Amino acid sequence: MKLIEGSITAPRGFLAQGVSAEIKKKDKKDVAIIFSPKPCTAAGVFTTNQVRAACVDISKAHLADGQAQAIVVNSGNANACTGEQGRADAGAMAELTADLLGIQAQDVVVASTGVIGVFMPMERVKAGIREAAAGLSPQGAGNAACAIMTTDLMRKEIALEATIDGKTVRMGAMAKGSGMIHPNMATMLSFITTDAAISSKCLQKMVKSSAALSYNMISVDRDTSTNDMMIVLANGEAGNQLIDDPDSEAGQIFKQMLDYANICLAKKMARDGEGATHMIEVQVLHAPDESTARLMARSVTGSNLTKAAVFGQDANWGRILCAVGYSGASFDPGKVDIYLGEEKMAENGMGLIFDENKALSELQKDTVTIKIDLKSGSARATAWGCDLTYDYVKINAAYRT
Repeated sequence: MKLIEGSITAPRGFLAQGVSAEIKKKDKKDVAIIFSPKPCTAAGVFTTNQVRAACVDISKAHLADGQAQAIVVNSGNANACTGEQGRADAGAMAELTADLLGIQAQDVVVASTGVIGVFMPMERVKAGIREAAAGLSPQGAGNAACAIMTTDLMRKEIALEATIDGKTVRMGAMAKGSGMIHPNMATMLSFITTDAAISSKCLQKMVKSSAALSYNMISVDRDTSTNDMMIVLANGEAGNQLIDDPDSEAGQIFKQMLDYANICLAKKMARDGEGATHMIEVQVLHAPDESTARLMARSVTGSNLTKAAVFGQDANWGRILCAVGYSGASFDPGKVDIYLGEEKMAENGMGLIFDENKALSELQKDTVTIKIDLKSGSARATAWGCDLTYDYVKINAAYRT
């Protein structure tokens, strides 16, 4: 497996485009389409929030048969909490996209992100869809990645390739996510394309597993959104033998590609957290089982006190242990060691006299690494987050206006 240049159009047979429809702001790209002229195997995972945007329910229904060919997405408006009108508007986005591309509306996934509780400006949205459809090309991936951004400061894209059954298989991905990020999907959208041939059942299993290792292990602000989704389209143009067993050699190679892409995008989301100045990586080591390790790692990345301490460059390890304690996992506090980078700060649940200068040096790094050693087994997990800054409050105090 190796990284290659490109994004969602790096795999064979995929086209994309992003345009400005002025949904919320002028001169900002905000409507995108991803399309494969060839039918695709498709799978996805969605927000666990009981308050769901119309696009989530429609897209889940459209993916029930394990097939899709296009994704239409807008930023600037979440089309959430908009009732029957919102559902009609999401359906209209799918129908218009399908008509323009010559496919069935059932084969269009719809995604939206932005302000909750505001009706879609459908005339502008439709004009954007028409323009994006007319401009679809292999060179449109960058524009599409820009079009799905909200408060993101950077495009989040990746492309890679590997050899499966003697065939070169490519995967491309783009995502957005900066705030309203917390495990069990967050304000994040992730779209992945691949030219691999894979069954829908196998793909769905891998997608769910990969989300658990990546997007469900990041936290910016403990909020889970109404619109989150991760969608994978596989058109089979690489010509490999159909992957139908996740445990096969081919299945393992594909899963490695999928996990790598998703973890990379998840880490980019954590680093690009609204107002963030540092990414935080939390490693839980020697846990009795993976579930315990994940609970603890996610709890620490979600701790506002820990996040604020990282921003203030305060080596307050007590906040870390406190977050481990309320994670809901069972453990022996008297065995826990805590490290900030390589500097050991606590041993067997009690503080040590540590080198403040070395701790400060760790806190000044772009990625601040926290290690929690439970000394109770062989399982481990890693989660990612970011510090909590003054700018986070500024951004979210005026998000709607």
